[in-house]
Amino acid sequence: MARHYLDHASTSPTRPVAVEAMVDWLQDRAGDPGRIHAEGLRARVGIETAREQVAGLFGARPREVVFTSGATESIATAVRGTATRGSVVLVPAVEHSAVRTTSEAVAAAGGPAVRTIGVDDRGRVPVDAIVDAVTPDVALVHLQWGNHEVGTRQTVHEVVEACRARDVLVHVDATAAAGREPVHFRDLGADLLSIGAHKFGGPPGVGALFVRRGLRITPLLVGGDQERARRAGFENGPAIAGFGATCAALQDADTWRAEAEAARRLTERVLAAVPGFGGVRVYGDPVDRLPHIVCLGIDDIEPQAVLLGLDQAGIAAHSGSACSSESLEPSPVLEAMGVDAHHSLRISVGWTTSDDDIDALLDALPAVLARLRALRS
Repeated sequence: MARHYLDHASTSPTRPVAVEAMVDWLQDRAGDPGRIHAEGLRARVGIETAREQVAGLFGARPREVVFTSGATESIATAVRGTATRGSVVLVPAVEHSAVRTTSEAVAAAGGPAVRTIGVDDRGRVPVDAIVDAVTPDVALVHLQWGNHEVGTRQTVHEVVEACRARDVLVHVDATAAAGREPVHFRDLGADLLSIGAHKFGGPPGVGALFVRRGLRITPLLVGGDQERARRAGFENGPAIAGFGATCAALQDADTWRAEAEAARRLTERVLAAVPGFGGVRVYGDPVDRLPHIVCLGIDDIEPQAVLLGLDQAGIAAHSGSACSSESLEPSPVLEAMGVDAHHSLRISVGWTTSDDDIDALLDALPAVLARLRALRS
């Protein structure tokens, strides 16, 4: 049976250019990039080349790029590295758990208290709600570029501009948007921005925290002077090289734009089919959204059963609900939106997705739902 992978928002298959770069590193760049011998200098050149490639795709200066083990570490560094700058952090209710739980852990240890900002029924944070909550004691404002579960875009440019006018630091989690939206760090004006490579076809185990030039934050990992003393530890050279190669490939000939347009066309096909399914609705903003994510609410059927039925039909998808994820709780994103947090199905496409994959979904999902409803009756 052919498989149809529609869970790119969780992780996207590694691109061949990344694999090639990683293999090349493992075969030819064995030196410590912190040493001045020929092998070390060759490794250093490889890392700095990748840094330029990542900076080039995301509109940053190379020196603003700090390589990390992934978006979760980048977020944790942003949260903990700014904790001494105030007594409150602002966290929208739909932020990724890496933002919410790290902020709560820091607060529990005596750091800044978490002030939660509500959202509308499409998962969007009103700009006024954030601006009104900005007080002199705020250490950091978090705002994701686009939601990882329902796809709704946030008004990041307006929020960043308002916070900068009030001299308040802003961290943007662009993990879900990276490689699919025109994320430009300098133009955005944010102080900190997090991404993970594996979300858009780079290797797992590597990401970046962009730190605005002139901003000094406390490093999360200490013990060495790697990354200009901003992140200690021996550099993951193969993954960094693959990350850089992925960014270079997306930057060339506006490849990411073509992929984004294809992703939107494919997810529009899913949205157009929803009225014919019966008992299915769209969560999030159906228009102003990330191009590759669609979240559906399904009446009265447990998501685990839907996911298993789709898997039996050769389709990989995801639900943010409790019984089908690592969490034991309902989706906090959907709860914050005021919709059913227990019955959701997320479809997400990526660089490997074709019309055949969507055809398979549109054929299988009605049949799976009909079979499960028949069992209920």
